[in-house]
Amino acid sequence: QVQVVESGGGLVQAGGSLRLSCAASGRPCSSDAMGWFRQAPGKEREFTAAISWSRGSTYYADFVKGRFTISRDNAKNTVYLQMNSLAPEDTAVYYCAAGGGPPGPYGRNWRAPAVYDWWGQGTQVTVSS
Repeated sequence: QVQVVESGGGLVQAGGSLRLSCAASGRPCSSDAMGWFRQAPGKEREFTAAISWSRGSTYYADFVKGRFTISRDNAKNTVYLQMNSLAPEDTAVYYCAAGGGPPGPYGRNWRAPAVYDWWGQGTQVTVSS
């Protein structure tokens, strides 16, 4: 049974930092993609970042603009999302997900929620101004 569990959310002031963690257990070897998505109230879930377990390749949404860094620790089956220079518009529930298939050019495929089979429960990030 695949389990995906996020942690590390919280309340932070604008300009601050947070590091989210995502522990993924039981996933098949073919599930190479780990993605972070976020969903703000009244908005659709949007892609934030993704990483390949096997190659370490990373992909980011444009709005990240060098502020966020995704990384992984294969020994711990854990993916991280380091978020710096946070702004109020980053306030959202952040979800981690595991999926598979080829990333496609510039990680195009891994930007779609549909390629992810297992999702965590989400962790709230609130950035105050």
